[in-house]
Amino acid sequence: FAFFSSCYSYCQSYIHSRNIMASKGGSAAASGGANSQTLPTKEATMFRSVIKLYETKQFKKALKTADQILKKYPNHGETLAMKGLTLSSIPERKSEAHEFVRAGLKADMKSHVCWHVYGLLYRAEREYREASKAYLQALRIDKDNLQILRDLALLQMQSRDYEGFENTRRRILNLKPNQKINWVAFALSYHLLGNFSSAIQVLETYEGTLKEGTQTEEEDPYEVSEL
Repeated sequence: FAFFSSCYSYCQSYIHSRNIMASKGGSAAASGGANSQTLPTKEATMFRSVIKLYETKQFKKALKTADQILKKYPNHGETLAMKGLTLSSIPERKSEAHEFVRAGLKADMKSHVCWHVYGLLYRAEREYREASKAYLQALRIDKDNLQILRDLALLQMQSRDYEGFENTRRRILNLKPNQKINWVAFALSYHLLGNFSSAIQVLETYEGTLKEGTQTEEEDPYEVSEL
């Protein structure tokens, strides 16, 4: 359960953006037929339901809803991938998971959602190297996706890829420099590499932003003193 909940928020926004694209000049799905990778509004809403049902462990309902989408759009990559991820949580059908996730990727190789789901599947199986490859491919498609970057950073910690962890935490900090956790995590990456002076320098730089009043977060005085 926990390993997929992290991608829920970005999937929501991603599907929302596709709905907007479909609404411009008529439905893209309507013109593309069953082979279209852009779902019309009704099916896009159903896809969001699949994610919510999966997140709340209602796997059989999630599977049923995914099948309803696939009945009309059998080649929709993200739904195929999501069906595979759902199957991985149903013991008696777990063996089918990879087949559907791969089918989803084959149908929509340009979807960062499909690659992210593939990575989540591998991470759940503790195949960290393969999961990392999938995350990196997802980031080639959507390089500034914070949720995938965070998932990749966690994976790099688990696999003790500290150089990769430092690089990923640097990217996250550049995207969201106003969040304290990103400064602390970046400092931690240097600490894990044994570069203690750089770790201290990062924390001192963050303290400097507090003095200059450039941070937008509301800081607790006690937390600042502990830092």
